[in-house]
Amino acid sequence: MARAAILRQFYASQKWGRFRASIIAERGLVCEQCGRVIATSRDITLHHTPIELTIDNINDVMVSLNPDNVKLICRDCHDKEHKRFGKITKQVYIVYGCPCSGKLDYVIQAKGRNDIVVDMDRLYEAITLLPAYDKPDQLISNVMGVYNYLIDNVKTRLGKWGTAWVIGGLPDKFKRERLADDLGAELIYCECSRDEAIARLEMDEQRRRIKDDYVRYIDEWWDKYTE
Repeated sequence: MARAAILRQFYASQKWGRFRASIIAERGLVCEQCGRVIATSRDITLHHTPIELTIDNINDVMVSLNPDNVKLICRDCHDKEHKRFGKITKQVYIVYGCPCSGKLDYVIQAKGRNDIVVDMDRLYEAITLLPAYDKPDQLISNVMGVYNYLIDNVKTRLGKWGTAWVIGGLPDKFKRERLADDLGAELIYCECSRDEAIARLEMDEQRRRIKDDYVRYIDEWWDKYTE
């Protein structure tokens, strides 16, 4: 497995998700590099330092999961650390998994400043200014129109973005592999059991407002899921 794929697999794992959540809960949403207060946990990154995470030390918990070897930093500081400005690689990743599996959190952790993200939930928010949990069915055709336009941009590599991240449930193996083939993308699965998804739902203040709906979404995803 390539170096980048090994690192992405680690950042999509449950153990990393739990570790990340514990560090944020302990230190708060403040960039430890510039001192900036961050609005949400999705906009902050755990940066491995002073020992950089590599495929050679990724299985060493004293490096990969050591609180003394990570620093909470904002996206701008993270980009500067990795010299991501101007990076154009034209890579595409499809991040999939059940509802509440941490797909968006994973992408925020992994993305660079010049990357683009295609996510239906965020598109709903962008064109309606409604809360993340409020998605009027009447507007699905408008959201799909924007989604399909962006997917076409990714497929044709239109623009100067570096990496494209496509987020979706995609429980059906045939459909997600066909999308991956169409986009020339690599698939990244955010591993999460049904019980863990329900537990995460309980901790999400916004999604809890329509808990019954989300429980149904989670159950429907698992009913359709094929490896």
